[in-house]
Amino acid sequence: MEIKPLQIGELKAKIPVIQGGMGVGISLSRLAGSVASCGGIGVISAAQIGFRDPDFYAHPIETNLRVLKEEIQKAKRLAQDGIIGVNIMVVTQRYAEYVKEAVKAGVDLIISGAGLPTTLPQLVEGSKTKIAPIVSTVKSAAVICKLWDRKYKRVPDLVVIEGPKAGGHLGFHKEELKKYTKESYENEIRGIFQIVDEYSQKYDKKIPVAVAGGIFDRADFLHALELGADGVQMGTRFVTTYECDAAEEYKEAYIKATKEEIQIVDSPVGMPGRAICNDFIRESQGKKEKITHCFQCITTCNPKETPYCITKALIAAAKGDIRRGLLFCGENAYRCQKIEHVSDIMKELTQS
Repeated sequence: MEIKPLQIGELKAKIPVIQGGMGVGISLSRLAGSVASCGGIGVISAAQIGFRDPDFYAHPIETNLRVLKEEIQKAKRLAQDGIIGVNIMVVTQRYAEYVKEAVKAGVDLIISGAGLPTTLPQLVEGSKTKIAPIVSTVKSAAVICKLWDRKYKRVPDLVVIEGPKAGGHLGFHKEELKKYTKESYENEIRGIFQIVDEYSQKYDKKIPVAVAGGIFDRADFLHALELGADGVQMGTRFVTTYECDAAEEYKEAYIKATKEEIQIVDSPVGMPGRAICNDFIRESQGKKEKITHCFQCITTCNPKETPYCITKALIAAAKGDIRRGLLFCGENAYRCQKIEHVSDIMKELTQS
């Protein structure tokens, strides 16, 4: 099968692989720059990106905005003219400021999920930055395309379909996760293709689509392309690379994880998530942590009601505290067997 480049407007990725944005602190400039330099699209996660900076505790948002610019610039230097994107969750507090800061820093692409990015076109207006909503259902794809068409007279530059096998926060209710089979979700993907095609024709513009969630090896990659995708988005597989920004203990947790340990968990921000079941997950069930400091992460979190601080839990994991951290992962994390280079993964995906 011929593997074609991923074309997003004037941007061209030689290898149609987008590295998924993973936070907190899992995909920063080193991983994103490495993927981009190999011909894919590297993506930085904006989620609490300034957590290592000494000013973060007192001024989290201001620190995040400054560090976001710094990480984009560092990734650009590593990318060797490759494509750098940033993932910004819609539920991020002061979302618009993050988007505008990424645009000012010269990011090539903004991918946005955890809610529908209804205002994104307005926030990037007048820039060259491409925009891509993350959708999980035909309904969400139809809603965002219709809204952007009606309100802004434009369509997405790229659409990312994130399926139920993805890691971290998921765009499904728990009941939906149980009902989808491989076949039924592929029908959902085909339905999203149809929606996107309608708007491609209306605007006489090719809107590429990338499939995400459960893409791990060459067989998964080729299957997505055979379904009709223009590319894929992969997160989990890139965690166990030398170039990943996470602590070595985090990477080793993936390698040691069993299939049974990867579970759907209740996130304190009101969405189901997928993570490795560890002491933290077991001990947090049915308990309420006293929140003494708010890191101003997302709009759906109420410190008075949340069972634990998700920022603290994700930072602990990124720093290597695998017992007391929240270890988000994709369904296939147990398939990670070794630490490898990004370049080796890209070769495996593209060489028959």
